Amino acid sequence: MVKSVHGGDVYRHPGVIDFSSNMNPLGTPERVIRAGQESMAEICHYPDVRKEKLIRALSVYEKVPEEYLFCGNGAAEVIFAYAWALRPKRALVLAPTFAEYEQALKSAGCEVRLYSLREADGYRLTREFTDAVTEELDVVVLCNPNNPTGVPVEPELMREIIRTCRMRGVRLFVDECFQDFCEDPERLTVRGYVEEEPGIFILKAFTKRYAMAGLRLGYGITADADLLSRMQSAVQPWNVSIPAQKAGVAALQEEAYVERAREIVREERAYLKKSLRELGYQVFDSCANYVFFKGEEGLAGKLLPFGIMIRDCSNYHNLEEGYYRAAVRLHPENEKLIRALGRISRNTVCENTEAADRGI
Repeated sequence: MVKSVHGGDVYRHPGVIDFSSNMNPLGTPERVIRAGQESMAEICHYPDVRKEKLIRALSVYEKVPEEYLFCGNGAAEVIFAYAWALRPKRALVLAPTFAEYEQALKSAGCEVRLYSLREADGYRLTREFTDAVTEELDVVVLCNPNNPTGVPVEPELMREIIRTCRMRGVRLFVDECFQDFCEDPERLTVRGYVEEEPGIFILKAFTKRYAMAGLRLGYGITADADLLSRMQSAVQPWNVSIPAQKAGVAALQEEAYVERAREIVREERAYLKKSLRELGYQVFDSCANYVFFKGEEGLAGKLLPFGIMIRDCSNYHNLEEGYYRAAVRLHPENEKLIRALGRISRNTVCENTEAADRGI
């Protein structure tokens, strides 16, 4: 059995500073924790199968009709429900990108075609991508900004992709889970196209925005009522627990928290990029709450003795040993990462010098 490899494995590495998963650096809001705790008094009941309070709050937050929303047990369930409901024959997916798209599509019997992003382009999607969107496809999957690179699709190109998908009868699935940490998320979102483009499906989650990974709460937005009905039939009735629903409603009130996190991420992302470049690493142009960089092989393992865990990206399509992703955390933690990388860099230089002196 092949197991998916992800970041956030604190269970096999207790006590580390976890840069391998990309949560809000402020941690889970107290209001959210309290809502989850208080909801435990209600767990003798089934969860609300209609998720009415959560859907109502999401409708206000996203400024979309309630009937456009689907809630799932984390973003992963939404991805799988979409694939199982749609049963596409052929899909186009970026390489590299989040592995669950391919896994979900293949589980539904779909042929997955990979579109390789180029390092020479900074792993940025270019106009050439629209040529790969052909009538043979049923769905195109984009992560915006992409994971693990953090590179966004420019709005002008996204408009062209939407137009191309419409002309060629192809659906468009857009994962916007990391847009909350970009400086101007409203500039990047395709939410404004949903009403006029029922072929668009947007994936979002509470996981990263509110540091709620353990509660599992994600959602989708689309105007395609038939697809939403089929997705609902693809999941079990009580797929979102009482604590997750209550915590979700509480989280949506945390507007100041999200804005503060965005400001911290902007400052600390710049610090990490600058510091990594000064250490000699190749850093790519992420706008998300993580940085994507290239360095020596085995770097993730070398950081573990320092109590630091980063994401080794070598298991992504179109990447190899030496590519890494590190979350943007609070400044004292980011400083620890840079200090540890500095020590590793100095040790590597010393080892190389000693080897050269010995004529190796």
